[in-house]
Amino acid sequence: MEVWPGSAYPLGATYDGNGTNFSLFSEAAERVELCLLGKKGQERRIELEEVTALCWHAYLPGVEPGQRYGFRVHGPWRPEDGLRCNPDKLLLDPYAKAVCGTLKWNESVFSHRVDEPDGPPSELDSRGSVPLSVVTNPFFDWGDDRHPRTPWHETVVYELHTKGFTTTHPDIPDEQQGTYAGLAHPAAIEHLRGLGVTAVELQPVHQFVDEHALVEAGLRNYWGYNSIAYLAPHNGYSASGDTGGQVREFKQMVRTLHEAGIEVILDVVYNHTAEGNHLGPSLSFKGIDNEAYYRLAPDDPGRYVDYTGTGNTLNMRHPHVLQLIMDSLRYWVLEMHVDGFRFDLAATLARELHDVDRLSAFFDLIQQDPVISQVKLIAEPWDVGEGGYQVGNFPPLWSEWNGKYRDTVRDYWRGEDQTLAEFAYRFTGSSDLYATTGRRPYASVNFVTAHDGFTLTDLVSYDERHNEANLEDNRDGEAHNRSWNCGVEGPTDDPDVVALRARQRRNFLTTLFLSQGVPMLLSGDELGRTQHGNNNAYCQDNELSWIDWTTVDHDLLAFTRRLIELRRDHPVFQRRRWFDGRPLVDGDHGTIRDIGWFRPDGQQMTHEDWNVGFARTIGVALSGELIPSPGPRGEKITDDDFFCLFNAHDERLDVRLPEGLRPGPWVVEIDTWAPDRAHDPVEPGATLAVEGRTSLVLRRC
Repeated sequence: MEVWPGSAYPLGATYDGNGTNFSLFSEAAERVELCLLGKKGQERRIELEEVTALCWHAYLPGVEPGQRYGFRVHGPWRPEDGLRCNPDKLLLDPYAKAVCGTLKWNESVFSHRVDEPDGPPSELDSRGSVPLSVVTNPFFDWGDDRHPRTPWHETVVYELHTKGFTTTHPDIPDEQQGTYAGLAHPAAIEHLRGLGVTAVELQPVHQFVDEHALVEAGLRNYWGYNSIAYLAPHNGYSASGDTGGQVREFKQMVRTLHEAGIEVILDVVYNHTAEGNHLGPSLSFKGIDNEAYYRLAPDDPGRYVDYTGTGNTLNMRHPHVLQLIMDSLRYWVLEMHVDGFRFDLAATLARELHDVDRLSAFFDLIQQDPVISQVKLIAEPWDVGEGGYQVGNFPPLWSEWNGKYRDTVRDYWRGEDQTLAEFAYRFTGSSDLYATTGRRPYASVNFVTAHDGFTLTDLVSYDERHNEANLEDNRDGEAHNRSWNCGVEGPTDDPDVVALRARQRRNFLTTLFLSQGVPMLLSGDELGRTQHGNNNAYCQDNELSWIDWTTVDHDLLAFTRRLIELRRDHPVFQRRRWFDGRPLVDGDHGTIRDIGWFRPDGQQMTHEDWNVGFARTIGVALSGELIPSPGPRGEKITDDDFFCLFNAHDERLDVRLPEGLRPGPWVVEIDTWAPDRAHDPVEPGATLAVEGRTSLVLRRC
């Protein structure tokens, strides 16, 4: 086979129509072999003799898409110094754009001897047991595809699992269920559009592998937070095979979602890899340049720093690691046309030395990058290390999963004391967290449930976790439910309990979609999905986690659609700027402000009222007189006035509509006690009977 010198960049395998350029970074390597695998597993090794700027490279004419390949890296074996080169291990390309096959757990996948982890290297060849990199075809007809670029304040995020969302859908062909093609099927698109969401946030679709302990227990890594290739769409979600078809299928999915006006946000895991700690397998980075790719313990380089709870932490201080992540992000935007990213355990990415550094090199790179700085960026603002809880501390370019929103809203609706003041902050966009750093309300991605935890139905149905199926003696996941208050745990026929649970679901959804900020809905919550009390279903790739499309709660679905439509149609719920309480109009009926908070007797809240520990009922008036957010052509935006009542007490209360509101009529738009009940219009000063655990939303007509 003819071999040309090729070039160091771009890294990875790049097909140009005539052949393929291969390039691999490794400072630790003394020799590198490119290994081409035939259809029957035969291997051809090609010495990479050209080295430029620590990148080993060659160009092979005639090598086309579909070619499977890997690398063997020769170099020092000194684990105690963090050096783990072992040419008996066939390694994935860190820049692989497609991955073929799966990991087969056996002794050969470990670079060390299993019975002597700190001893000499393993001499078992891992070929046949490890997944392979695949040369891909970069050419694709995008047609007139364009990013929807939905403004942040109009965004409604829907967190879903590519497989779980479609794998049982009766209207999707069997061969497409659980795949990218299934998510692009008209039946899936119809549900998303009918619901009114503007963006799907996909749980990890970077190529990942199942952990050894899970495989031994007969389980799978369902969620996918175990990445091994940052540029490759996971082959397990492909209906088009795993020799490049997954790339084409993913692009077709994105194009179809864009045609429906729906953005695609990827949940990305750049904080660790699937290679685990010093006892883990050698699949890619560990054997290529362990010292460069991972944070090693300063006093014991044979061990790893672990801020993620997975055994290792990616070394964000190394320029080639930063380059890999930035190249990956740009690839997904420029070549795969995604619209943004949610960064798992993002606080880990900010750690320069030990403390979380808000101005770390990673954030600096994002800020100045002309591509990545223009897409949606969402941080999960914590990790498991000391000082890792960083809600509110990310740079101005970023939005954040607001964990304080989740905790406060749950506490409020279970009737926890001393929650009114914080509930008000969360409902209005969490200005206490974001306003002082120059950010807007949409810095707060609000959520009540997410993949990690109870579903909405389980949130109101279980007091404690029921994770027995995970085979960890029910010790994993959060031990107790911070919002449960329904008296009876688990399935029940008691009509009062059933009604209370249904009402609490509606209360959570009403609060979520009428709060300022960006609402995020967990896939299936609108359908009544249950995991039967399992709040950590990361390893349940089965009916426990998948959406059951045969048991849809149509009433809950209709209610959720109403809420999203109400939010979409009224700018007062999706402000771009903060409330400031300034008077807007002085009229015959009192001073109208952009927002006002009221006691049940109709009087404005005083400083003392916020500190009444047992108070759990509050009203909030939202003025639509002038929304301080100009339209696309600079025009002023006005809206209807709204008055929202939240009663987290168990008992019914008589609540007076404040006399200072503008004359009506005022009509009830949302009633979580009886969603279909007709209400007579009322005027300011009228008394309303608000049932226990109930929200009322009134609109001035």
